[in-house]
Amino acid sequence: MLLSVYPLPIGWRWWRPEFVLMVAIYWIFAQPLRMSLVALCLLGVFQDVLEGTPLGQHGLALVIVAYICLLSWQRVRNYSLWQQSCWVFVLIAISQLTDSWVQAISGMAISGPEFLIPAFASACFWPVCYLILEFVRRRYQIIQ
Repeated sequence: MLLSVYPLPIGWRWWRPEFVLMVAIYWIFAQPLRMSLVALCLLGVFQDVLEGTPLGQHGLALVIVAYICLLSWQRVRNYSLWQQSCWVFVLIAISQLTDSWVQAISGMAISGPEFLIPAFASACFWPVCYLILEFVRRRYQIIQ
């Protein structure tokens, strides 16, 4: 959560990876039977309060992405790291489209394709995030 609100210069804010979403995606792939859509929705609402976005924006995006992850975790788990990065790009692009849709409804529309930049940054950062979270999971012996 702290990485999602860490202050960055104006020009770099579009390049911030979606850290909360990437961690949620990892744990859904690693522990699909232990993840709760209600808990992810509440996490998204907490992120909305923290970032000052319309209430429910991140919760809706997290639940949509989590549902897609729960449908595809068995297949994606067997992908190589670069294929997982491509899948993370698709998932975060769906999240960004959902966020853009909610912001358009609330009157803060974003013009142009720049809303996909965080998806690209997240896909590039995915291998590092995956390796760190995999190390944590193995270090603390969190098994399915």
